[in-house]
Amino acid sequence: MKITNVESFLMSCPLPEPLKLPFYGGERTILKRDAMLVKVSTDAGLCGFGPGPASEQAHQEINQQVRARLVGQELAGWAGLREAAGAAEIALLDLAGKAEGRPVSELLGGRVRDTIRLYGSAGMYMSPQGYAEEAAGIAAMGFSAYKMRPGLGPEKDLETVRLMRQAVGPGVGLMVDAHTWWRMGDSSYNFDTVAQLSRQMAAYNPFWLEEPLPPEDHDSYRRLRGVAPFPLASGEHEHTLDGFLDLITTRAVDFVQADVCCQGGFAMGERIFAAAAAHNVKFAFHSWGTRLEVLAAAHLGITRPESIVEWLEFPCHSRPGRVGMYPFDLAEEILAEPLAIEGGELMVPRTPGLGLRVDETVVHRYPYQPGPWSFFRLDSPAETYAVISDHSVKFLKQ
Repeated sequence: MKITNVESFLMSCPLPEPLKLPFYGGERTILKRDAMLVKVSTDAGLCGFGPGPASEQAHQEINQQVRARLVGQELAGWAGLREAAGAAEIALLDLAGKAEGRPVSELLGGRVRDTIRLYGSAGMYMSPQGYAEEAAGIAAMGFSAYKMRPGLGPEKDLETVRLMRQAVGPGVGLMVDAHTWWRMGDSSYNFDTVAQLSRQMAAYNPFWLEEPLPPEDHDSYRRLRGVAPFPLASGEHEHTLDGFLDLITTRAVDFVQADVCCQGGFAMGERIFAAAAAHNVKFAFHSWGTRLEVLAAAHLGITRPESIVEWLEFPCHSRPGRVGMYPFDLAEEILAEPLAIEGGELMVPRTPGLGLRVDETVVHRYPYQPGPWSFFRLDSPAETYAVISDHSVKFLKQ
């Protein structure tokens, strides 16, 4: 069986109208969400699908260089083709699994469990009471933890955590993703402010504090970890294996995070798992896109025990009658079948490949709209930054 084509498709899901979210020191505007579907085809009519980084650069690379490397290759040699596949790796593995009648998790060395724990991820720049209400809503959906993104100023951020804990009680994990704290221009929190807030928030038992400092400043993470009274998490903006290894081997964080679509794929994930296990650091998936991305990450995650890979992020998008951040209907519609979630855990399919059917009609129903999906505007200095869907790429100054 030979590979006959490799294609990527960029898609956009625009919001009904621009969503403006003020934060401490500026305002974020969200226009749309982008996604990528990658397809690998064979001369036997069998196809594999996977998510991609959803950037124009990755789109061009897949449709040119990756296609040139893979077309004409025998699928029987898929293991040796993984590095050549680049951002098409997951689609190649889905195809190989279908051809061999095995789930992707088995191609990756075998599953050690059938489920992976999810945390509900939403919460973007709203009032403290709004966060509390959403936290309660996410917990009511069955998730055992809720992640939000503060950015209202130190006093209101602390009040937010207090109200969230009051709303959900002691049994629900609260993950504070503080990536805005260092993106506020002149209003950004300094190290002392972050350290003080962490000590104050400890009274409400957050599960972790994520990216409270610039992600490249590993020295400050090591310093903060020495005084923070609860776990730190970071990693989703690392660009190299060396960066991940420095976080892990020096114990700069308690949880290291990565995205299988944007940060080296499954091969990188496996290397990070090995390092994390050797240094007693836990791993938690960053997953900020579609249900297809969640499914792909889950197949990799269940090849390791929960003592190494503990969490998988599940983006919660709003729909009528359902709490969550802005709507992103494409995220669900890319799969023709729903994910099986029970008690806040994803039941990973045992059927061949990734295990669920992809609805290819989304490619035509959600045509791509070029340009960034959101913008950060700072008050001081007066600057604007563009955000593209490949989160590992730094914000682009306009």
